[in-house]
Amino acid sequence: MKFGVSALVTDEGIGPAELGRALEERGFESLFVGEHTHIPVKRETPWPGGGELGRDLYRTLDPVVSLTAAAVATERLIVGGGVFQVTQRDPITLAKEIASLDLVSGGRAAVGVGAGWNREEIRNHGTDPRTRMALLRERVLAMKALWTQEEAEFHGDFVSFDPVFSWPKPVQRPHPPVMVGGNHPAAVERVLDFGDDWGLIWLPMMLEGEGNLGDLVADFRRRAQERGRGYIPVTAYQVPSDARVVESIVAAGADRILFTLDTAPEADTLRSLDAMSRLIG
Repeated sequence: MKFGVSALVTDEGIGPAELGRALEERGFESLFVGEHTHIPVKRETPWPGGGELGRDLYRTLDPVVSLTAAAVATERLIVGGGVFQVTQRDPITLAKEIASLDLVSGGRAAVGVGAGWNREEIRNHGTDPRTRMALLRERVLAMKALWTQEEAEFHGDFVSFDPVFSWPKPVQRPHPPVMVGGNHPAAVERVLDFGDDWGLIWLPMMLEGEGNLGDLVADFRRRAQERGRGYIPVTAYQVPSDARVVESIVAAGADRILFTLDTAPEADTLRSLDAMSRLIG
């Protein structure tokens, strides 16, 4: 089992380099950072987490900058987007940024991808929220083409370009792993279609029914085999610092646990990481 954290790195919390060093020193495998380019003041889309929207969601540093800072401050830490808002980014530019991050880090980049939930934010980038899932798929496939083809081209309904040179190529072959998150059947289908890792979002109800989480993972493994995808890792996302939860995820056969790390000043963050590190042995 691999253990990492998912966090929102902001201008009000611990810095990304300091966070990266603290994680590596405590034996964590990875850091995944989330992003929002902005949050519209007039917002009608409800926050999926319920309640008021946290200020950390609109104060995030650019994830590629944060991950680069964490990468150069560490030697082994996996640095990943958790998630990159692909529907709000140009795929050619994002592909170059991720390939550059993979090169600078020596092959330690991971690519969590998402379509976004905030419809007003999405619209501000010129994207129609109604077609964002199809757009996500094409942009991910286009980035994979840019990472793997010397003269890359892609032609879809939303993304289209004739052969181009795009360098650097990632250190990892064929490319950094793309983690697709979500528990809905449609999200699982996207993992099987174009993902390399399933970001399974942990929910409290998963502790209520014995074997429920294990059944989900086992069914996913079966479907991946039937589709000829072979073994696709499973990352349990948004995991609380709770020994019982950790035990249930380990028993279910997942490959990685990402603890949720709240935005906080450096001293408070280090205390939280110390508590988490006791859970990972």
